[in-house]
Amino acid sequence: MTSARPNLRQIADSLGLSVTTVSRALKDGPEVHPKTVARVKAAAEAAGYVPNLRGLALRTGRTHGITAVLPLEARAYLSDIARLPLIEGMTVAARARGYTLAIQSPLPEEDTLEALRKIVHLGASDGVIITRMTRDDRRVAWLEQNGVPFASFGRSAGESRHAYVDIDNFRIAREAAAHLLRAGHRRIALQLLAGADVSSGDRLAGYDAALAAAGIAPDPALVGQDDFSLEASQISFARMLDRPDPPSALICASELGLLGAIAALRQRGLVPGEDVALISRDNTRLSGYLALPVLAHRVDMALAGRKLVEALLGRIERPADPPIQEVIGPGPLGPAS
Repeated sequence: MTSARPNLRQIADSLGLSVTTVSRALKDGPEVHPKTVARVKAAAEAAGYVPNLRGLALRTGRTHGITAVLPLEARAYLSDIARLPLIEGMTVAARARGYTLAIQSPLPEEDTLEALRKIVHLGASDGVIITRMTRDDRRVAWLEQNGVPFASFGRSAGESRHAYVDIDNFRIAREAAAHLLRAGHRRIALQLLAGADVSSGDRLAGYDAALAAAGIAPDPALVGQDDFSLEASQISFARMLDRPDPPSALICASELGLLGAIAALRQRGLVPGEDVALISRDNTRLSGYLALPVLAHRVDMALAGRKLVEALLGRIERPADPPIQEVIGPGPLGPAS
């Protein structure tokens, strides 16, 4: 009786190749000619070949699975749509390299290090991707001490030289603030996701740098720190608008922050983008569908996801190589539509 599940031997025999060549071709091995790689992959797809990951794990001690830890921002409603293109990018990159991707989402109230320990101790993956980096992130030291391959989305401020991919949040905030200052604005509000988050620290530093260059002292009342879900953004910006000296412009942390700010403006009879200028970081192109005079920095989160997987697989497959460390710049500041 022939096996219902095709294997490497069957594919190799059908092509007149060795099992070793077929195995290397499926992994895009540089020693295999590109035409042979294409031929092998076409035959494998036609045959419905799926790697036997359990057998591979027994032979190599590796699962060929990786885990991305994406903490939930809030409960019960849309809180972070930026994770969708990030997950897409990670999924595509992992699959292309023969890995499976699992997503673990600790609850908002969970301790991040304890949640990570539980995930790692399951032993279901060869390495992890961590997000929401803090300045002295305890997870980095724990992963290094326990020899767990990892890459982070964002940087920590410690001495570690770990693998990471980050977005240039300093540049995004500096360019946004500088643009508004050139347009004559002097009361510019800024959204930050969280005080301990490194990306928020970078945004604040970029914002402060632009104000300092213009000789303007920052006003802490114009800096909002929250999760910037729709509701949180609306409440935070409404509070600023109701001040005796309200802002004339706002730099939003994300599309959800932008939508919340728009709601606060409309509640007060103000025209978004006209009565108050708006600039947003755009991770999903959502702001382009609002039909409003909004400016945006586009950020390719799918690209970030792909690069995160490559950075992690570098630690898994080539641990002696220097870790990949990359900062992705935004697209040019321009109309969102």
